[in-house]
Amino acid sequence: MSQSEPLTSTEGLLEIFQTLDTPEGFRAELIEGEIVATPPPDGDHEDCISLIMKQVVRRSRTDMDFSGNKGLKLRGGDGCPKDHVIPDGTFAPRDLRIFRGADSWMPCEGVAMVLEVTSTKPGIDREGKRRCSARGGVPLYLLVDRETSSVTLFSEPDHGDYRQHCAIPFGKPLPLPEPFAFDLETADVL
Repeated sequence: MSQSEPLTSTEGLLEIFQTLDTPEGFRAELIEGEIVATPPPDGDHEDCISLIMKQVVRRSRTDMDFSGNKGLKLRGGDGCPKDHVIPDGTFAPRDLRIFRGADSWMPCEGVAMVLEVTSTKPGIDREGKRRCSARGGVPLYLLVDRETSSVTLFSEPDHGDYRQHCAIPFGKPLPLPEPFAFDLETADVL
């Protein structure tokens, strides 16, 4: 794309996104046709991810692999280039070994669940990244919303969103379906 050519095509936006040089510690994502840069998270955000990751890895019926901040390429929405999101956590059955040898941005085939913990831009986690994950066919989207003190599990992706969701307040257990098959304890998330 020449410098004089206006940015009107979705391919141009994807090209710009792929060449971004973000400040150290920041991460850039392409979410529903918008480039979103996020600063490093706070300690409570990271602690929450750690608590959930440990439960999922230890208690799931299926042996799970976990990747924090793994880039996923997902189908874009109407007129949007392919979404590029970085969930706070990505879980996949260990026997699939989807993280081994994967590029920085990998397809989402084999992903069982993504985890998002709200931070500086909670609307992106609640809406945009959720829809991107649904369009990509990610079976489960787990949202820890620190502003509302709740945990929501979205399931059954269909037509660009999830058809089902189960929200519980911090402190209550949240049933996770197969391949996890256990009740996620949320008391320590407080």
